[in-house]
Formats: sequence, C-alpha cells, structure tokens
Amino acid sequence: MPAVRILPDEDARDLIALTREICAKDLAPRVDESERAALFPQETFRLLGRSGLLSLPYPEEHGGGGQSYEVYLQVVEEIASVWMSVAVGVSVHVLTCYPVVAWGTDGQRDALLPGMLGGEQLGAYCLSEPDSGSDVASMRTRATLVADGSAYTLRGTKAWISHAGHADYYTSFVRTSDVGARGLSCFVVPADADGIEFAPRERKMGLDGDPVRQVTFAGTPVDADRRMGDEGQGMAIAMAALDSGRLGIAAAATGLAQAALDAAVRYAGEREQFGRPIGEFQGLGFMLADMEAAVTSARATYLHAARLSDAGRPFSREAAVAKLVCTDNAMRVTTDAVQVLGGAGYTQDFPLERYLREAKVTQIFEGTNQIQRLVISRHLLKSI
Repeated sequence: MPAVRILPDEDARDLIALTREICAKDLAPRVDESERAALFPQETFRLLGRSGLLSLPYPEEHGGGGQSYEVYLQVVEEIASVWMSVAVGVSVHVLTCYPVVAWGTDGQRDALLPGMLGGEQLGAYCLSEPDSGSDVASMRTRATLVADGSAYTLRGTKAWISHAGHADYYTSFVRTSDVGARGLSCFVVPADADGIEFAPRERKMGLDGDPVRQVTFAGTPVDADRRMGDEGQGMAIAMAALDSGRLGIAAAATGLAQAALDAAVRYAGEREQFGRPIGEFQGLGFMLADMEAAVTSARATYLHAARLSDAGRPFSREAAVAKLVCTDNAMRVTTDAVQVLGGAGYTQDFPLERYLREAKVTQIFEGTNQIQRLVISRHLLKSI
C-alpha cells in the first residue's frame, strides 16, 4: 500500500502523485524483464529527466527542481518501491551534481549545470578504486597539471562505478599531490574525453539494471576549469557529498523494504492453510508487525536527517544513522518477507528473492555499515 506521507505543500503532493503515476505506468511494467535481462534503463532515466525528477534538490536558478531534501528523498523512496536500480541511479546522479552546485564557481555552474540538471545527461561518481574503498585517502589515480597550466592528465583506475559506459560525465576524485587526504581534488570529466576505458561489467548478485564497471583513465586530458574547488579540497568535497548521498541510499532502502512488506502482506492475506489466511496465525502476524515497525522507523530516521539538512544544521551523524538503520532494516524486512512466502518466496515467480539480493548491497555501498558505526561513534565522542 502507498506510504502515508505528510508533505509540506501542494507542489510536493503533486510531485509525489506524478512520481507514483510514472512508476505505475512506465516502471512497473518493465522492471522484471529488464532486471532479468540486465538491461540498462536508459529510456527510463530520460523519462525521469524530462519529468524533472533528476534534479529535485538543487536550486531552480541552476535548472534544478528547488525541492527540499525532505521531498526529494520521498520521491527516491517511491521509485525504489517499484525499481531499486533506477532509484539508486537517481541518487547517484544527484550525488554527481553536488560538487558543481556547492563548490563550483559561477562560471562553472553556468557552463555545466544546464546539462547536468536539464534531464538529458546522466552522471557517474568515481571515488573508490580497486585498492581504495573505505580508505579514500589511499587512492592512487593521479591528475598531473600540464606545463601551461590549462589542463590536467588523469591516470589510474576507479572501481565499482555505476552507469560506467552509459554516463555523460564522470565526477572523479583523484590525487594532485602526495599529502594524504589533503592531496585529493575533484574533476568533472566529460565522457567523450580521450583515454577513458571500461572493464567488463561486474557480475553482481543484484541490481542488474545498474551496470557497474571499473573505469580507467589512460592519459585522459581534462581542462583545468573542470576542477571543482581548489587543489587539495577533494576529500572535503567527497565527504560532504557522501552525507547527502547516504540519505539517498537510506530512502531507496526504505522504499525497497516497503515493497517487500507490501508483497508479504498481500500474500499472507490471500494464502490459506488450515482453513484461514496464514496472516491470521500469530507467528506470521507478529512477523508482519515487526516488518511494519522496521519500515516506519526507517522512514522517520531518514526524514529527520533530511529536515536537519534542509534547516542548514549539521547532519553528518544523522545521515550515518539513517544509512545504517534504513539499510539494516531493509535487509531484515526482505529476509522476513521471503520467509512469509515460504517456498514461493524462494522462486523467481515472485519479486521477493530479487528484493533480498538488492537489499544486501545497501549495507555496503556509500560507506559500509561498519564505517557508519565508526562515523557515529566518533561524533558521539567529539560531543563529550
């Protein structure tokens, strides 16, 4: 059943209604076949872009939707309740725009944001490397300034990159000096730049509509005016972007959990054993109640962090809490939903097995949940 939402105004209510209409008419009929065939939903992203759903949390003056994070994240949740790969893609794209909006100059915003926020472009976010995951500061991909200072040359390999091979640009974090975390910088690399190479798609257990590859910069030239912020500010940019990106994953995980709960409730109300619906047996009824409590608490957690962000208050700790709670709850709810369906839940005749596979990665990307616990504990100790 649709989540009950308290939205700030009529525009937000219309936006949720539009999202639900697009999900029902355009996403739901295609998701099962597309995921089975591991097809990249390019046309779906174009539709979302034309509908204004790829730029919601950014200012209208830059071509964005001018929506609060509270509203934007609920749109992501709605999409995830129908097609998780697409919801993750929306979150990734929004993440790729953040460095330009928050750290770019007026000239850079004027040059780049109309395309990034206009609905026709899709971005990729290049942070991790084969030997640099949670330890971001250990990355080795390097940008070397050419002699006249007009451009950089990028060399190195990025790993686990969503939309690789399909993106129009790659928001990339690379090393410009050897001063550890203070030696990283951020560049927006156009997809048509020379020397960009792609490895074969990763063979993942889920999110098959989201192609993930290694991206290698083999002497890739990038104009100096595509560096966001100063040299050495890359770590600060990446961490600030990830605070918001974690909320996107939290909202998507909540939508996935809601879909699993809805499917379990429908099945428990229709499947009969011993002369009555199985949901009437206390063992299953209590399981459904716990699933509902997990989904509701997850939603409240990410909305709390979003409202702090919208109010201009610090929200790093709350973003980590939301990512941790929402993704752990998604794993629990999808696992229990499979159990409610019994043997049927283990088959591909129902989407529950796919939901379970999709939920697992939410505990890993945008910072593992072990990293979230580290972030939370450090914030707590700083407050003493």
